[in-house]
This record gives sequence, structure tokens and C-alpha cells, in this order.
Amino acid sequence: MAHDYFGFSLIRSNARNSTGTVALNNAADISVIVVYFVVVLAVGLWAMVRTNRSTVGGFFLAGRSMVWWPIGASLFASNIGSGHFVGIAGTAAAAGIAIGGFEWNALIVVVILGWLFVPIYIKAGVVTMPEYLKKRFGGQRIRIYLSVLSLFLYVFTKISADMFSGAIFINQALGLNIYLAVVILLLITALYTVTGGLAAVIYTDTLQTIIMVVGSFILMGFAFNEVGGYEKFHERYMNAIPSMTANISESCYEPRPDSFHIFRNAITGDLPWPGLVFGLTIQATWYWCTDQVIVQRCLSAKNLSHVKAGCILCGYLKVLPMFLMVFPGMISRILYTDEVACVEPAECEKYCGASVGCTNVAYPKLVVDLMPNGLRGLMLSVMLASLMSSLTSIFNSASTLFTMDIYTKIRRTASEKELMIAGRVFILALIGVSIAWIPVVQSAQSGQLFDYIQSITSYLTPPIAAVFMLAIFCKRVNESGAFYGLAIGLCIGLSRMIAEFAYGTGSCVNPSKCPTIICGVHYLYFSIILFVISCIVILGVSLMTKPIEDKHLYRLCWSLRNCTEEREDLEKDDWVDNQDSKSMDIEEPEEEPGLCKKAVMCFCGLEHKKAPNLSSEEQTELQKKLTDTTEKPLWRNVVNTNAIILLCVAVFLHGFYA
Repeated sequence: MAHDYFGFSLIRSNARNSTGTVALNNAADISVIVVYFVVVLAVGLWAMVRTNRSTVGGFFLAGRSMVWWPIGASLFASNIGSGHFVGIAGTAAAAGIAIGGFEWNALIVVVILGWLFVPIYIKAGVVTMPEYLKKRFGGQRIRIYLSVLSLFLYVFTKISADMFSGAIFINQALGLNIYLAVVILLLITALYTVTGGLAAVIYTDTLQTIIMVVGSFILMGFAFNEVGGYEKFHERYMNAIPSMTANISESCYEPRPDSFHIFRNAITGDLPWPGLVFGLTIQATWYWCTDQVIVQRCLSAKNLSHVKAGCILCGYLKVLPMFLMVFPGMISRILYTDEVACVEPAECEKYCGASVGCTNVAYPKLVVDLMPNGLRGLMLSVMLASLMSSLTSIFNSASTLFTMDIYTKIRRTASEKELMIAGRVFILALIGVSIAWIPVVQSAQSGQLFDYIQSITSYLTPPIAAVFMLAIFCKRVNESGAFYGLAIGLCIGLSRMIAEFAYGTGSCVNPSKCPTIICGVHYLYFSIILFVISCIVILGVSLMTKPIEDKHLYRLCWSLRNCTEEREDLEKDDWVDNQDSKSMDIEEPEEEPGLCKKAVMCFCGLEHKKAPNLSSEEQTELQKKLTDTTEKPLWRNVVNTNAIILLCVAVFLHGFYA
């Protein structure tokens, strides 16, 4: 087993491209990369000067001032990292277009997000998702459970997978050792999260999304040109069989007969259709509707019409990955069959240092080999930038969760400044843990990164999706129901996840020895089963215990969303902004900070600007503005019509490729 872990420590000179030289050795590429990063930092600095980052609302919610197009672009960009480019293209190279269904599922779910979930979050007046649950159920345990679990998921699925895929790109382009590559990446990323706060993240996301989409369109053009158009592509993919197969069974290396269908056999398919329709929707509901990274983008919008328009824009953008990632991934298998589709463990070891398979290099290989000079540099900088933008989004959201939900429990009297510093220190700790997890990511799910991400999500998130759905749409659900649903769901999910890691996921050539009763159920089916069990437990326990009175639920669930009465909170807030305590108002002679300290404070958005003191009427007015969900009738009709069109597009696409 020593060599089954794809540590890049195993990769030596053979990881350079076939010519044995570093791909980035011309002036055009290098200057493009330098210019690109200068522009990104400039945008970050501009956002830093323009917005108010020295308050919690400003750093974490961009001051509620965003319009629809940066929101849509930012939703898309924080969702699509280079993990998608590596993972989706890799799975497509191995198994055909079904993986594109994962992306198209989002067309339906973003509508659910903008029309059903966000209006409730805005009316509840919350900043983080655990905060919503605290208002809805009271009690501390659910909120803490959720914060801790979200941080775990960030480390296991998002951060480590993104770092790994970014490292594959750097490794293909420069032949650097993977851990060195990761460290360089993180330094740049941390620099601009710490300085900018959410506004910088949203503006730079928008810039990167534009370049990412344009760059991958160009690459798609080059790729189709290489194969000779769509018709030829179909025929050549089905014949892309590696030359070195030894005596391995044919099913391991021949393209699947159903490669060009999204919906596959419910029992024998690698992505069975009921799992794709129902199981995936459960995960997508968790990801799009209850995940801090995504919802935080929506909550920073000017008003509800902007949220909905942003969701629709994101939905249309999600049509693209099938054409920008899935097809190029399959073309990569046609052009570099022996490398991308290798099955013989020794051969794979030679090409990419991984005995399980080399499909993860499908997209990076296309970029490095097909793009002309200059464009190659742009594409690589976009990949690294997309990686950085998804990491920045995650770091920003993770530090929000930590400071607002965990740190305020430990230090109830923390000043705003202390919270900002705690959040930034926490980011550093997060990075350390994630780097340590990378080796596990490399060898999971027969080397298919995207399958690894989706399978972990299926084991841990269905109970969360169940709790949020029932919290919003069923007011009878109470705290004990939700808590036991989450706890029992977590135990079932962990038992499967731990078993899978203990036995290893294996590959087609060396299957895993995990007992069929545990690992035999497809992960998408597992998520349906887990979701149903969680719902039954939540409803069962809730019906056996005392309901929550309506006066605590005004504007927190769907049936009471339009009540105007004063809501009695079940719990007081943990952290009170104690700027206005009278004892603080003794005029102290303020000493002017030194130049050095001033620069550092300004850089981290901790300048000592006193926020204007608001009277209680102004405070109520401000609160009203922040929780306002009214829309102008004209724009409401415009976004509703667009939503219906988007749903029709989704149905058509699924039908056309089914």
C-alpha cells in the first residue's frame, strides 16, 4: 500500500510534461501571470478603501449594498473552484457526461434558494446560518453542533480538495513539489482575505468569473478543433482505449456504453438516475440553501429582487460547466488516452505518481499542452485565481462562523476589535489542518476528486438539509426534534464514512474489501435514506414534545412570514456590541498610534473609527431596512418570469441529454 497514496512526494521529473521541460518558460506566459495578480490585488485594495471593514457587518456582509450581477457572479465563482475543473473533467474523462447532471441540478435549486429560503433569512435578520437556527429553536446545542460540523466539512471537502487541485495545476505547469505549491498559494490567498473582508472577495470573484468563463470557452474551442467537431468527438471518445492493459478486465478501461447519457440504470449505473434526481437534490439543498458561503452572498444584496436576479444569473452560468469542463475532460481522454485513461497501476504511477488512476490531470494537461503562449499563462492564473477565490470565500465564511458562533460563547464581553483579530488568527489554524488532510484526498474514490467531495457530502449533510427544510416549512418542529434528528443522522453518516476510509475506496483493478452491506449502497442512495431517517426522527421527537409558541416564531417560518407583531426571542444574543455602554464614555486622552501600528491597523481594517452612535429610533429604522423584503411589482414580475424560463431550460437540458 505504500505507493497507493498519491503523495506528490512520489512525483519527480516524470511529472513535467512529456518534453521534460517546465511549461511556463516563455516571457508571454510569465508577464500575463504577473499582470493578472497585480490587477487582482488592485481590485482588492480598491474595495478595501471603498467599503467599511472595521465593523462586523461591514467585514462579513459587505454592508448590505450589493447589486444583482456581482452576486450572481460571486455565487457561481464561490461554487466553481479549480476543484471543479480538475474533478469534473477527471470524472468525465473516466465515465462520460453524467457528472454534468450534478451541475445542472443547481438550476432548479437556486430558484428554491432565492424564492423560498432567502426571504425567510432576511426577515429573521440573521448573519450566519446557525444564528437562524438559534432564533428558530432556541438553545445552544444545535447552533454549536452546526458551526463545528460546517468547519469540519470546510476542511474535509472544500479546502483540502481545492488545495489539492490547485497543486495539480502548479505541478503540471512548473513541476514544483505539491506542498511547496500549496504554501505559495495560501500566502497570496491569506494576504487578500485578511486585508479585504467580503467586499474585496465579491469584487475579485466577479473579475475572475468573467476571465474563467472566457478562458475556458477558448480552450473548449481549441479542444473541439483538435478532435474534429462534435460528431467526431462522440465516435472517438468511445474508442479511446489505452494501449497498455495487461490482463485487466475490459470494464475497467473501455469507455462506458452509456457515456453519453445523463440518466443511467438505477441498479448497475455508476450514477444511478434516482440518485441523480433525488439524492443529489438533497445535497444541493444543503449546499445552495443552507451553506454559509452561498447564503452570505445573498444576504449582502440591496433588496430581495437583487437576490432573485443574482440567483437566476447564477443558474444560467451553471449551464456552462457541461460544455466548459465535462466535454473538454472527455476530449483530454481522446488526445492523451495512454496517460489520462491509464489502468495498469505501474503505468499510472509513471505518468502522474498515482497507482489508482490519472484522470485528475485531464484538464490541467489540456491547458498546458493546447493553449498558445500568453493564453496558457492567463488560463493558469485564472485557475489559481479561482482556487484562491473559493478559498477566500471559505476562509471568510469560516472565520465568521467561528467568531460569531463559537468565540462569543467563550468570551461574552469581547470587543468588536477582539472578534476581528480572533477571526483572522483562526484562519491560520484552519490552513494547517487542511494541509495535513491532503494525502487522504489524493487516494480517495479511485483517484476521482469530484466523487470524493460528493460522497463525503452525502454522508454528513442530509440531516442538516432536513432540519432547515422542516424548520422553515413546518412550525411544529421544535428544538429536541431537530437536535436528535441531527445527532442520529450524524452517527449513521459517520459510521459509513469511517468504514469507507478504514477499508479504502479501492479502484476498478483492486476493489475495496469493505463489506457490501456498508459500502454497497451507492452514496447518492445513501443520502436519500439518511434524509428520510432524519426527517422521521425530527418529526417523531417533535410531536412527542412540547411545541414552540407562535409568538417566538413570527417571521421565522413560512406560514408566519408576514406577521408584523414583535417577536419574543427564545434566547438573548450572546454578544452585545458594548460600544455604547455609558461607562465607556469617559473622555480619555487618546494617544495617537505610531506610523507602523497605523499602517498595520489600516491594512487589516481595524482602524479606530468610531461608528456613529444611533438613537433607538434610528436603530429600529435600520433594523427595519435590513429585514425588508418588499419588491417593486414590475421587478418582481420580471424575476418571476425569468425563473420560470430558467426551470424550463433545466427540464429541456435534462431531457435532451437523458
